[in-house]
Amino acid sequence: MEFKENRPIYIQIADHLCDRILAGTLTGEGRIPSVRETAVEFQVNPNTVVRSYSHLQEMGIIRNQRGIGYFLTDKAFEETLTLRREEFMRKDLPLLFRTMELLKIDREMLNRYYDEHRSKKQ
Repeated sequence: MEFKENRPIYIQIADHLCDRILAGTLTGEGRIPSVRETAVEFQVNPNTVVRSYSHLQEMGIIRNQRGIGYFLTDKAFEETLTLRREEFMRKDLPLLFRTMELLKIDREMLNRYYDEHRSKKQ
């Protein structure tokens, strides 16, 4: 993974794990990779991963079972989805609307492109 300079690495790692939850590769109340495994995967200091995991714990997405490891909470998917939607609505959507206005893209045109995108995925 290549990290972006404008966002802290620990947040980017947490975002990546959230992406995996939303994509269904991390599911249920399953165990997530250990701090060491994640540090190796991302080639970062284990302290950075600890910070990521602490961040995810604060958001109610993972929990720590001392001596056993980190696990998804029973509401990990719902919490992640809610947080990601709120962030999208707050940050990305206003930028999208502004760009649409500048490029004179109306809702009908956007719907048409969206429908084309969806049909290509299936």
